[in-house]
Amino acid sequence: MSETIIAKIIAKKIGREVEEGEIVELEPDILMTHENAGAIFKKFESIGINEVWNKEKIVIPIDHCVPAANEKYAANHKLIRKFVKKYGIKNFYDIKAGICHQVLPEKGHIAPGEIILGADSHSTTYGAFNAFSTGIGRSEAASLMAIGKIWLKVPETFKIEIIGEMPEKTTPKDVILHIIGEIGADGATYKLVEYMGEAVEKMGISGRMTMANMTVEMGGKAGIFLFDEKTKKWLDKRVFRKYESVEPGNADYEKELIFDVDDLSPQIAAPHTVDNVHPVEDLEGIPIDQVVLGTCTNGRVEDFEAAVDILDGKKIDDSVRMLIIPASQEVYIKAIEKGLIAKLAKAGAIVLNPNCGPCLGAHEGVLAPGEKCLSTANRNFRGRMGCKEAEIYLASPATAAATAIKGEITDPRSL
Repeated sequence: MSETIIAKIIAKKIGREVEEGEIVELEPDILMTHENAGAIFKKFESIGINEVWNKEKIVIPIDHCVPAANEKYAANHKLIRKFVKKYGIKNFYDIKAGICHQVLPEKGHIAPGEIILGADSHSTTYGAFNAFSTGIGRSEAASLMAIGKIWLKVPETFKIEIIGEMPEKTTPKDVILHIIGEIGADGATYKLVEYMGEAVEKMGISGRMTMANMTVEMGGKAGIFLFDEKTKKWLDKRVFRKYESVEPGNADYEKELIFDVDDLSPQIAAPHTVDNVHPVEDLEGIPIDQVVLGTCTNGRVEDFEAAVDILDGKKIDDSVRMLIIPASQEVYIKAIEKGLIAKLAKAGAIVLNPNCGPCLGAHEGVLAPGEKCLSTANRNFRGRMGCKEAEIYLASPATAAATAIKGEITDPRSL
């Protein structure tokens, strides 16, 4: 029996030992959908089944374009609300809750050792909590809604050990960008990544969520972190059911990689691929039209604190539009209570409601031809923010704040 974390999670779920590469059938603990729920329910109804597999295990937040930007989005939202009522879905979060990948952990739907399947590629986020979570397609989600089971291949595992002490103004976002740049966009395709090491142990939950979220950007099936006191403390306020954490045993890893972050500079992914990564000092001086601080990758309280640390008492350059997007209503309220939102607004930032919005080019910050945006999001593909003739750079909240002040890509260490 393999003793990687994923093999142990799946073995417990199906009641027998498994090996990497084996195809298994299992029932997940959670199925998540969002705005695509309308299309998924239509596929579900075409199967001819009148009831969903489990009303308690389906979670649906509306988050990608809220409030609705046009009639098409509004009609889809209305359709989802209709389906939710029709099938008695218990865990439905309408437009005020926030981005799905923040909402599910906040609302207690994620626990160690569980299996979460989401109709969104960044469902890998939940691996920060010692769970196995990955994205699936709409047809798979519709089938799962109907029968409650799915086929999965047990992925091979990469062990990534992160050692050293992150320098000041270098963050987990910089670490994962560096790893993606080294491994490549397809370097871990369908692999499970176990993250560990002294640098990981010092990371907060927010940083771990960022790294798990972006594991998919190197092709990873999922990224999983070890359970520790930080995980327990975060979950104790939210999860009230019994769970069991999972640690690797005598695991047979496909690859074992070590990354030393002692001298790691803040990193930037330049257009138009996430693995086109450079130290910030190599790209300094490039003019930026828009800065986005938020999304499911870096829209948490810790991210706003990092930005305020640089922006407090300063002004955003008049040439820059800086958008602040909390990942959830809970984050938004905490950021208000801590005074972070006021400080960001006083610096000249525009504060938006929790949602995905500009990240996928839905609304609230779509780019124009020829514009350049520096974003804390997870993807910079051509056309990602609504315009194929725009350029997107990915960076940390600290780099985003420094760039907003200068109106050009700026090393946060210089401020």
